[in-house]
Amino acid sequence: MSDTVLEVKNLVTTFRINKKEYPVIRDISFEIHENETLCMVGESGCGKSVTTLSVMGLLPENGAVRSGSIKLCGEELLGMSPRQLGQVRGKKMGMIFQEPMTSLNPLLTIGYQLTEGLRQHLGMSKAEAHATAVSYLEKVGIANAEERMKQYPFQLSGGLRQRIMIAMMMSLQPRLLIADEPTTALDVTIQKQVLLLLNRLKQDMKTGILFITHDLGVVAQIADRVIVLYSGSKVEEGATRQIFENPLHPYTNGLIAAVPNVDSDEFEIRPIPGTFPSITEEIGGCRFHPRCPYATERCRQEVPQALEYEPGHFVACHKVEEENK
Repeated sequence: MSDTVLEVKNLVTTFRINKKEYPVIRDISFEIHENETLCMVGESGCGKSVTTLSVMGLLPENGAVRSGSIKLCGEELLGMSPRQLGQVRGKKMGMIFQEPMTSLNPLLTIGYQLTEGLRQHLGMSKAEAHATAVSYLEKVGIANAEERMKQYPFQLSGGLRQRIMIAMMMSLQPRLLIADEPTTALDVTIQKQVLLLLNRLKQDMKTGILFITHDLGVVAQIADRVIVLYSGSKVEEGATRQIFENPLHPYTNGLIAAVPNVDSDEFEIRPIPGTFPSITEEIGGCRFHPRCPYATERCRQEVPQALEYEPGHFVACHKVEEENK
């Protein structure tokens, strides 16, 4: 097994609403190894982005990590001061956000924003940083890189801005790259190019990638392993082939069934019944049981524990547990 880049154990993150704390991330654990892409999937609000913000130390003021451990290359991040985290972010771990226009400063040139991190984190001179930035723009497939360095974000398309964000992060050669739905705002042709680019850069630099998405088509293209989240809990984890060919949890099956099949004679969308729970909603037992067609009294009373049903394939579901006894 390759070296472990990120190790998260028993992570619990809460949000404070009206002076009361509610768990958003409920005791999840996972690892990412170098040259590996771990995709985290689930409906909007399931806790994907909060997990990444917990790792990066970028939670809002009403959010806090209450327990657990987050280790980057063996170094514990929880308990670090803001200054220490600032030295780790960018240099050892970087994040690509969903909308690059909100991440890039509209008042600064692309060149200034690309070279700032290189000078601050890697101690490069102005000339070295400029040359490095240009080379990474070329690596991500941007033509006329020297001209792009002089431009401002509003002068570029969404696809170009996203490539610039990738070049900015990868130029620092982080051990961990977090991509929070980076292809959502892109058309399908640019999306494909960005996914191929991330795969190539991952292999070149032995970077571990945590990729957040709700698009199972993207998962099939880029993931080595998949974690399925529901209401802040990990309900299933496995290799990409295991998840798609042998989904075990009813929620995972529901997500896959909800994807339209253009090859089928009956082209229909089969949504998961019910509504996603609010974080303030108290639900006993399995959080998915109000929407699950197989729910029993045990599901309403007892929280399921994740068990390994085949090597590397974990599921937290009473129904699956009883069927495999």
